[in-house]
Amino acid sequence: MTTVDMVTPEALAEAERWTAHNYHPLPVVVADAEGAWVTDVDGRRYLDFLAGYSALNFGHRHPSLIAAAHAQLDRLTLTSRAFVHDQFADFCRGLAQLCGKDLVLPMNTGAEAVETAIKVARKWGYRVKGVPDGRANIVVAENNFHGRTTTIVSFSTDPDARDDFGPYTPGFTIVPYGDLEALTAAVDEHTVAVLLEPIQGEAGVLVPPTGYFAGVREVCTDRKVLLIADEIQSGLGRTGRTFAIEHEDVVPDMYVLGKALGGGIVPVSAVAANRDVLGVLKPGEHGSTFGGNPLACAIGVEVVRLLERGDFQRRSAELGERLHDGLRALIGRGVLAVRGRGLWAGVDIDPALMTGRQACERLAEQGVLAKDTHGSTIRLAPPLVVTPAELDQAVAVLAKVLDEAR
Repeated sequence: MTTVDMVTPEALAEAERWTAHNYHPLPVVVADAEGAWVTDVDGRRYLDFLAGYSALNFGHRHPSLIAAAHAQLDRLTLTSRAFVHDQFADFCRGLAQLCGKDLVLPMNTGAEAVETAIKVARKWGYRVKGVPDGRANIVVAENNFHGRTTTIVSFSTDPDARDDFGPYTPGFTIVPYGDLEALTAAVDEHTVAVLLEPIQGEAGVLVPPTGYFAGVREVCTDRKVLLIADEIQSGLGRTGRTFAIEHEDVVPDMYVLGKALGGGIVPVSAVAANRDVLGVLKPGEHGSTFGGNPLACAIGVEVVRLLERGDFQRRSAELGERLHDGLRALIGRGVLAVRGRGLWAGVDIDPALMTGRQACERLAEQGVLAKDTHGSTIRLAPPLVVTPAELDQAVAVLAKVLDEAR
């Protein structure tokens, strides 16, 4: 019997038997999906308010993205970067123009894109800024989440992500998120970049103080340091703008992108920067066999087209107000605080009532999928195709879960 023939308990047991336990998923086995809805192997439907950690910004199986994937599957799926294919230039040009940058370097996963940004920043520091070899330093923030490679977890402050994976990669200085004074003090003559999330998602959808990124931009410009914006979760329409850093009218030197760039179909990531930054790389110094493959680029081209229209950004901004209004109405009814922008919210549940994990389990029982993080905080990030009625339904379910626990 295959998993597709199983009911939920059997499928969960089979996954538990054969899979390394690096995740603790909710007891839901998804078999089908469309838009903002998924259906499990037992035929039960759920509103998806996680959206693949923003990988599904355009919803499950968006028609134009699926059509682009089907068309490319019938023609060409992989060449490696040893050759150029006919989707590559269109994708790179479109994404570069969307970012307002000269060049794009496509990769696969978000962590690969962050690693790419780190390597580019270090090489830029040595070749352009003149930092002595081996002394390059990058300033990062506490409670960051940029991926799970050995280099990236070296500057994580999350014990679950970091512990037992040393020895750790040097070259990073960690400062409190949102503390401009601490960041300014940390930047020295060997600093080549400041790497930040415009909104910290894994930390609980933390939004920095107003003016923070404008201040960071000024420091980076004054000290000849690259400002790198990790927009893997926060970018591509999630917060009501194409990029979350736009809320402060700040332009970084480098964008790090992923998740939604693949349309929820294939892993696609990229780094975008001007020629004076990305141009430091020479052939053979960095690459990926699957990075920028034809299937990924065909889907990425359509993702860029969807974003160029601005409809998804406007929808996220407008419906985001509705979502946050509904969630703030629950403060005092079991919710302690609500944060976020657009269709992205961090909700702190009163720990006297339940943990975040328990809240998500009870939401799932009522037909809404969400994910907890750090204690009693849950994250809500529906696909940008969600309707007002579906938003109201999810908030009502959360209210019911809280009322039942009080």
